[in-house]
Formats: sequence, structure tokens, C-alpha cells
Amino acid sequence: MAASHIVLFLLFSILASSSMAFLVQQQPLVLKYHNGALLKGAVTVNLIWYGKFTPVQRSIIVDFLQSLNSPGSAQPSVSSWWKTTEKYKGGGGSSTLAVGKQFFDENYSLGKLLKNSNIVYLAARGGHSAGAINIVLTAKDVAVDGFCMSRCATHGSTPGAARFAYAWVGNAETQCPGYCAWPFHQPLYGPQTPPLVAPNGDVGVDGMVINLATVLAGTVTNPFNNGYFQGPATAPLEAVTACTGIFGTGAYPGYPGDVLTDKTTGSSYNAHGVNGRKYLVPAMWDPQTSKCLPLV
Repeated sequence: MAASHIVLFLLFSILASSSMAFLVQQQPLVLKYHNGALLKGAVTVNLIWYGKFTPVQRSIIVDFLQSLNSPGSAQPSVSSWWKTTEKYKGGGGSSTLAVGKQFFDENYSLGKLLKNSNIVYLAARGGHSAGAINIVLTAKDVAVDGFCMSRCATHGSTPGAARFAYAWVGNAETQCPGYCAWPFHQPLYGPQTPPLVAPNGDVGVDGMVINLATVLAGTVTNPFNNGYFQGPATAPLEAVTACTGIFGTGAYPGYPGDVLTDKTTGSSYNAHGVNGRKYLVPAMWDPQTSKCLPLV
């Protein structure tokens, strides 16, 4: 083959490769709105504590919930993260969450192995209000169907006229911290990079906060399976699950991104909360930019 032909062949190959790269360019992530009701306005969050939690553990989670609508916190804040949910249209306005009733089941009335039906049963203790989210929080020694295998938390709703939204979050400290409490523990798979230091000193509960943030965002933007999501309704990508693993800028699989570090404790965080708390919250999909936006 003549030199000129070789040059032309290489040039054609480069152009063809560039064209192919352009053709398969990743499309923007879009969560479609399915015209259903969102949870807007005043929303009461009722907590069902199942199993043994210490007062400190409970305060970490309650403080996080109270931080969602407390704009007075230092920036970046949990409140500024939560404000992204206001951009999800459908009912208008914001979702103002307030902690309501708390129920304590420290004696494991249903045992230490729960099925989905048990979660719904426990959630019903919070009442049947359309303007509420009943959240079941299970202790570190409670196993739940699918926990540590396919999920760390979930949310759903009951059928019928008396429907209510509910969610469940498990403490993975002893069962699967590398799966449900990452990046505060080395991951089960992939690069074994050093874990981040949990901002409240509790790997299990700080991991619960990440998963609680995930299901709360999913609940208010897709409470009844006809809100914002991508993919099948039975396994949807939602406001935060569409951005899995992203906590700061520059994130990639196995690396949570650049986040803030507490100079005293060495812990990692990206959001300030009430009572001097610091938290690590996941990136949320922004419907105005069609991008996953971390706080920092």
C-alpha cells in the first residue's frame, strides 16, 4: 500500500472512530414525570424504631430530619441539599418535613427476621395519613428480606383510598457495612481504597443517614409510583438512586468524590445540620440541568 494510501486509510479510521464515538455519546440522564402526585407542603415524618438504638443514635437521625428544613445552618447545608426537591414540579411548592410521632419496639415483637409484609405492618403504626411518611428503622441485629443483597433501604405506599407512604432503612453495621454503609467502610467489591471517617462517629448510623436521605428524596418525588423516575416502575431510578455513589465533585466508581474534612476529627462530610451536626448526603438529580449535582 502506497504511503499516501496509508495516510488516507488512517485518516478515514480516525474520522470513523470519531463519528462512532459521537453516535454512541451518552445521553443526558432524564427522570420522566409520570403525572402523579408528589408529596408537597407540610409532610409529617413518623418514626418506628424497631430493635435497640442508643439515644445518641436516635439523635443523629432525628437531627438529620430536622436539618432538612433548617436554612439557618452553615453552608453547605442539609437544607440546601433538600431544596433541590422543590424543582420537581407536580403540586408546586416545597416539601417541608417535620418529625411527628415516634414509636419504640425494643423487644422485637415480630422477631429479628422481617419480611416486606412485616415492614408495612410496622409502618402502619404511624397512622394512615396522605400527608405523612412512616419510616421503619431496623437495628443492626435485625435482618430484612433483601437487606445486604439487593437493597439497603426502600420506600413504597399502600393501595386503596387510605393509602400512605412508608419507607424502611436498616443499620448495616454488622451485616454489610461494605455494601450499605460505604463510603464509611471498605467496599465489598472494587478498589479497596481507605474508607472515609463517619462524621458522627457511627459507621452504621451515618450509613443509615445516606440511605434515609435516598429514600426520603425518592418518596417525596415518587411517592405512589407515578412521579419522577426512569425505567420500569418496579425497579425505578429515582432522584438519588439515579446518582448512586456520588457525594462530591470528581466522583467515579469506587471514589465518592471530593468532600470536606473536619480538621479536628478527620471525618468526611458535605453538609452542615442542626445542633452542630455534620452529614454526608448523596448527590441528587436536578431536573433543571438533568445532572446529578453533589453539594460540594
